[in-house]
Amino acid sequence: MNENILKSLDSAEKENLQEGLKSLIEQTYVIENEYKALQASYESLRKMMSEIIEVLPTALWVLEGKTIILQNEQALKNEALLAHIDTSKAHYELEYEGRFFIIKNISHEGRLIIQATDISDEKRNERLASMGSVAAHLAHEIRNPIGSISLLASTLFSRTELKNKHIVLEIQKATSRVERIVNSTLLFTKGVRINSGDFNLLELKDECEQIIHSYNFNAEIDFSFEFLDLTINADKALINLVLQNLIYNAIDAIEESENQNGKISIKSLLKENELIIKVFDNGASIKDEKAVFEAFKTTKLKGNGLGLSLCKQIINAHGGQIGFEKEPKCFYFSLPVK
Repeated sequence: MNENILKSLDSAEKENLQEGLKSLIEQTYVIENEYKALQASYESLRKMMSEIIEVLPTALWVLEGKTIILQNEQALKNEALLAHIDTSKAHYELEYEGRFFIIKNISHEGRLIIQATDISDEKRNERLASMGSVAAHLAHEIRNPIGSISLLASTLFSRTELKNKHIVLEIQKATSRVERIVNSTLLFTKGVRINSGDFNLLELKDECEQIIHSYNFNAEIDFSFEFLDLTINADKALINLVLQNLIYNAIDAIEESENQNGKISIKSLLKENELIIKVFDNGASIKDEKAVFEAFKTTKLKGNGLGLSLCKQIINAHGGQIGFEKEPKCFYFSLPVK
């Protein structure tokens, strides 16, 4: 029948039909190209949105009913958190497994968008600032009476009988301990400022001997100090404070373990342009590895949780690094050597 229609057309009508078909085909190509461009643009937009969702510092879920239709990498890392989110609240703060999250719930076209932002670090910094302010105030208040006690103890030691001198020595050691805590607290709250100078590492050996004699402990401990004959440029007083804290921690770890054959050794080595000092002990193992260098956190009966955090500040200020090894157990720090 189509052939009959074509035969019934004259040449002009056939030419018009041919032109129409040609135009239709051209328009089809244009539409097809526009569709491909639109599809490519859509894919590009979808990819960009997916990348944006992935780099968001929040966990994101999109729910349709109870079914998850979209979630990002952060959501997958916090998969168990979703079950604890109250979707009836639009905006609230949630504590889960020791971490804090800001939760936002948004309804859109029958779907629920849930955002969970981890604010644990901000919370921690707020607490540290608050605790630091209180600690600094107490340190200033304690400093003067402790200074008086220390002075009076020194006077009492020179005047007391020999049989009572050991009592005064214990008072002096206890006073020195409070002074160390006060000074560390003030240094921590004010911030570390280094005053570098040249000194030989062998000088630290005498400092370590004095550190031991100024600390009150009952365990039998064998000490060994090996320092290189090497001149470095650093803040000697602050490096000495780092060694002091690491030695005290090692002593406390041995007393905690009730080890009858306590051993603490310090070894230094030079590796390329880096000095590494390690403090070994055979005391109790490290309990909370994640919170080792976190301020005001301690598992010891002795201490205020500032020692290792302060050590980290000091070593970082020198451009070095501090850490620990579990086997054999040791704390170490490194310093750049020119």
